[in-house]
Amino acid sequence: MPSLKIITLGCSKNTVDTEHLLAVLEPAYTIVEEGDAAARTDFLLLNTCGFIGDAKEESIAAILEAVQMKKEGNVGKVVVFGCLSQRYERDLREGIPEVDAWFGARDFNPLLRYLGVEVSFAPFASDAPRHLTTPRHYAFLKISEGCDRRCSYCAIPLIRGRHVSVPLERLVAEAKSLAAAGVKELIVVAQDTGRYGLDLYGRRALATLLEALSGVDGIEWIRMHYCYPDGFPDDVLALMASNPKICPYLDIPLQHASDRVLSQMHRHTTGVEVRAQIEKFRHAVPGIVLRTTLMVGHPGEGEKEFAELMDFVRDTRFDRMGAFKYSEEEGTYGAGHYRDEVPAEVKQERLDALMTLQAEISLANNRRRIGTVERVIVDSVPGDTLVCRSRFESPDVDGEILVKPGPDDFPGQSADALVGQFMDVEITDAEEYDLLARPKNLL
Repeated sequence: MPSLKIITLGCSKNTVDTEHLLAVLEPAYTIVEEGDAAARTDFLLLNTCGFIGDAKEESIAAILEAVQMKKEGNVGKVVVFGCLSQRYERDLREGIPEVDAWFGARDFNPLLRYLGVEVSFAPFASDAPRHLTTPRHYAFLKISEGCDRRCSYCAIPLIRGRHVSVPLERLVAEAKSLAAAGVKELIVVAQDTGRYGLDLYGRRALATLLEALSGVDGIEWIRMHYCYPDGFPDDVLALMASNPKICPYLDIPLQHASDRVLSQMHRHTTGVEVRAQIEKFRHAVPGIVLRTTLMVGHPGEGEKEFAELMDFVRDTRFDRMGAFKYSEEEGTYGAGHYRDEVPAEVKQERLDALMTLQAEISLANNRRRIGTVERVIVDSVPGDTLVCRSRFESPDVDGEILVKPGPDDFPGQSADALVGQFMDVEITDAEEYDLLARPKNLL
């Protein structure tokens, strides 16, 4: 059979799309895993990201690298799909003619027909298979597609369309299939997970979904990403506080804290309301870990507004935080109505200052965990170190718990056999983002 590899760029939602496609292609192709540096691949597919400037540059660099591999004879055909080609196919086709085929973010059936696979591709059907590209013990579960929000800087609604929830019974069936394949942790993702169900059931049904998922045998942890703060359903907090399978972890991108900037972003909230929301989360779920994403350099962010953002981060002391620089995106409200007025070097200075502050906060937060005993799952075993996470860390975006077992800690257990297992560890030291620990016992 011909060989095929998919390189996935961008967010975990793209990962889910890739995994559905690979499962459909598997009967007709020899699948080369993304990390496998095989000598030659007949088809190299790139699932691209087009969200912000840095992501677009990364995708274009990956396309150019793939084209070079084709010139060197290590790749037969290069095929590009996903968000970047959804937005810029004409320009890309003209600029990089060496690519053999281009498809958009939703062109799954045309892509499959190009590859000689005649199926009606329905990625969210109850029996839709997945070829996991994550370690087998965790998987992302995409619960909706698209977004109805119209944040001034965001092109996602232009790329992915309106918000469409996946019916609950299909998601439960998918979770059962994943659990049967060995998945123990589900990471719930969407553009706006808190909005789940509004289009199908006339109400926010995220809590109902989470409760149903927690009833799936084999699933031990469920965590949520990408929760928009405005209108977040309170019943999810009550469930998180009472259901041990729902990790006390919430990824809630806030973007800013200045009223002026939030208004220009069309976030429909204020700095006071954002602070009150965080207070509510922490009161409703004691010990909750909050992760956020912030933006610097948005039009309207002067020195005063940036100082407000720094004060907000200093006061709130997020457990996890990422940040990125504003980039003007064609077709968005911001591109049509605002001037990208903050110089590039100022954006970088602000980003550096914000992340330096967060590194100090993260180190202090981590040091408070020294001496505690925590339940972790083993993600990988490179060399003599177990790379683990607790309920408070999400894969890829957060720090890790690094465990160095002694020669007598796991008698009769190979390193590979430990991957996906739970164990108790004692935290012994802290770095800015990672923790060091010693094993207590397997669970």
